Amino acid sequence: MRTFDSTDRRILVALADDPRSTNVSLADRLGLSRNTVQARLAELDRSGAFLSFERRIDARAAGYPLAAYVTVHVQQQLLAAIVEHLTGIPEIVEAHGLSGSSDLLLRVLARDAEDLFRITGAIQSTEGVVRAETSLDMGELIPFRLRPLLTRD
Repeated sequence: MRTFDSTDRRILVALADDPRSTNVSLADRLGLSRNTVQARLAELDRSGAFLSFERRIDARAAGYPLAAYVTVHVQQQLLAAIVEHLTGIPEIVEAHGLSGSSDLLLRVLARDAEDLFRITGAIQSTEGVVRAETSLDMGELIPFRLRPLLTRD
C-alpha cells in the first residue's frame, strides 16, 4: 500500500466530512481539477486505501444492539483450523491475532444476552479453544477516527 501525500490526505478528509461528495464537488472544495480528484480516488481505491462499505452499517439498526469482545486462548498448533471454524460464526464481525496473554480478540454482535450466551458457547466449544473471556461493550467512548492522523503534520 502506498503512503498518502498531502493531496491524498486533503481528499480523504473532505470525503470523511461528506462521503457522498462527487468528484466535481471535491475538486471545487479543494481547489483541484476534477481529473486530479478522479485519478487520485481511483489510485487510492486500487491501492486498497478504502475499506468495505459494510463497515459503515450500524449493527444496532441491523438488529444487533449488543456488542462484546471475547478474548480467546488457543492451542497454537490448531490456530488456522480455529480461525476457519470461527469464520463460520456470522456474529463474529472481527477477529485479531494478539501477542500477550490472549491469542485472539473477537468482536461479537448479538441480539440480546441469550443470543450472546449461544455465540460464546459456540466459540468455547471450538476444538483447540482453551479458554474464552467475554466483556460487554458498554459504549463507544472514542469512535473510530483517522482524521487526527490525516491532518497532523
